[in-house]
Amino acid sequence: MLNLLLAESLVLLHFCFILFVLLGGLLALKWPRVIWCHLPAVVWGVIVETLGLICPLTPLENRYRVLAGQEGYAEDFVSHHLLPIIYPANLNVDLQLVLAGSVVILNSVVYFFVIRKRGRK
Repeated sequence: MLNLLLAESLVLLHFCFILFVLLGGLLALKWPRVIWCHLPAVVWGVIVETLGLICPLTPLENRYRVLAGQEGYAEDFVSHHLLPIIYPANLNVDLQLVLAGSVVILNSVVYFFVIRKRGRK
């Protein structure tokens, strides 16, 4: 039971990290110091997507599932609703490059507004 809970928690952490990479720049509009945490997260996300690396959370999630006696992801709330978002079925190199480019473009626009807002003060 504990291993399953750890696996589910890692999926949630993974999902939250992905959201932070995508949208964390928006937090910098309110709290500019977030940039110092967000920029390394964006760099990591772009590197993982563009080089096709595996995030270290993924094997850890799978390890805890195996230790919990599961072969794969069970059909519970987390697995059913979050895993298809984190691991889309049609994920390929082209889609990974589009996702990485989207992260860079979205966050560049947000950072432009953060810098502009700070420049006005």
